[in-house]
Amino acid sequence: MIEEMRIRDLGVIADATLTLGPGLTVVTGETGAGKTMVITALGLLRGARSDAGAVRLGAKSASAEAILRLEPNSAVAARAAEAGAALEEYDGAAELILARTVTSEGRSRAYVGGRSAPVGVLAELGEQLVVVHGQSDQLRLKGAAAQRAALDKFGGAPLAAELGTYGDAYGRWRDALAERDRLRAEARERVREAESLEAALAEIEAVEPQPGEDAALKAESMRLGNVEELRTAAVVAHSALVSEDFGSSSDAVSLVDEAKRQLEAVAEHDADLESLAGRVAEVGYLLADISGELAAYGAALDGEGPGRLAEVESRRAELAVLVRKYAPTIDEVLQWREQGARRLEELSGDSSRVDELGAVIEELDREVHEHAERLSELRRAAAETLAGRVSEELSALAMPDANLLIEVTAAGSLTPHGQDDISFNLQPHPGSAPRPLGKGASGGELSRVMLAIEVVLAAVDPVPTFVFDEVDAGVGGKAAVEIGRRLAMLAEHVQVIVVTHLPQVAAFAERHIRVTKNVSRAPSSDDDGGFTASDVEVLPDAERVRELARMLAGQEDSASARAHAEELLADAARTSSK
Repeated sequence: MIEEMRIRDLGVIADATLTLGPGLTVVTGETGAGKTMVITALGLLRGARSDAGAVRLGAKSASAEAILRLEPNSAVAARAAEAGAALEEYDGAAELILARTVTSEGRSRAYVGGRSAPVGVLAELGEQLVVVHGQSDQLRLKGAAAQRAALDKFGGAPLAAELGTYGDAYGRWRDALAERDRLRAEARERVREAESLEAALAEIEAVEPQPGEDAALKAESMRLGNVEELRTAAVVAHSALVSEDFGSSSDAVSLVDEAKRQLEAVAEHDADLESLAGRVAEVGYLLADISGELAAYGAALDGEGPGRLAEVESRRAELAVLVRKYAPTIDEVLQWREQGARRLEELSGDSSRVDELGAVIEELDREVHEHAERLSELRRAAAETLAGRVSEELSALAMPDANLLIEVTAAGSLTPHGQDDISFNLQPHPGSAPRPLGKGASGGELSRVMLAIEVVLAAVDPVPTFVFDEVDAGVGGKAAVEIGRRLAMLAEHVQVIVVTHLPQVAAFAERHIRVTKNVSRAPSSDDDGGFTASDVEVLPDAERVRELARMLAGQEDSASARAHAEELLADAARTSSK
């Protein structure tokens, strides 16, 4: 809801603040006073194209600003916050400030919640916040998608439930179709991949690599390639530890054994020396073990000739082929083999999956078409009821021969919203060809048509604020009273702002704004210059009577006109209270 608007240097309005509120607000004033500037200001705040010609003569720029109250968790509040807007919350509502400036050179800037924003953001927010019905404005229900959404909301809970069930079935049906099409399209590629995997797995199985085999063979190859040096080192080291010459006492084992005997001979005389003797004995045992291992190592080398080295190198060559093709190490080659086997099993199962999907799709196709048909039946019933109610409203709005016809026709293919094309058409009089909304009707007639539709849809598809311009064009008398009554009915659900010339409409307002034109002449008679400005004010009850009297007879001080105005207000109050 718009709480307040401020307009500065726009058209003939120099500076005006409009305090608005819930319910019905009317804007009145003499022709040329600047009432349409209220509509122009709202258009700017809704992201409409700016016009430098709308800037007040002599001013550098014009601006429009509005303070709105929103539900804190609404989609509009979320989009504004996403754009960087600062939202203030109080009394359970969020306050958002929208602003737009236009320079006399035609440059425009938009602000959302105190932050500069693209004009497109204003358009996004304005579409959800304010609907303007007038000759130069776009229709809220002009598009097929908007008409379908409005009809579905009018259909109530049964239609919403069926639409949800259909949407679920449609989603599963489309997913199954997409998976089947993907598998079919990839069939040739899957065959090539399966053949490649089979060849690779057969090659690996033929080699039969073992975990860690490549590292072990590398170490063995290094040993066999240096066997003579290793054998010589082992023999020399063994001789140094244990001499093979009988009676020699120069080897390490003999020398250590002699040292042990000398210490043990006197160890009983000194505990420290006894401890050292034990440690020397341990060294002797260790040297004996090492000498035995060196002897065994040398003997093993004697059995590994050039033939074994050739075997090792041949095996390493086989493993190298696998490593070069599939992975950096044999262990990783074995992991790749396991993954490839699983993938080959998946590929083998894809053909059976296509057959399974065929059966699933057949069942889902039947299910989704059944729900689509039930959805169509509910829409046709809702369309008949909605069209009938709107046509009744049109009869009361001085369009007795006009009818709204809502067509629900087969779209030719299923969509996420069903199988229907929805079209709202206006038949101006019996026998005439129905035409889409927005075609074949004057601005005033179109405003009344939209008023009738909005009154019927108000309880199920509300927009926070509606603005009507020219809704009373070419209407008077009882029809004007009915228009006022319908606007008041709509205002029970949403905020309604109406620019009107009719006192019968203005009498139903909860808030009356008057735009008054003031013309100032230049002080010199030789100068034809001057300026025109308009004042905007919210009228108290007494001034409302005078304004209605002016609208009735052009004589706000006429006693009869004032009496008639008071009667209008009383009748409107009684009607609204019923």
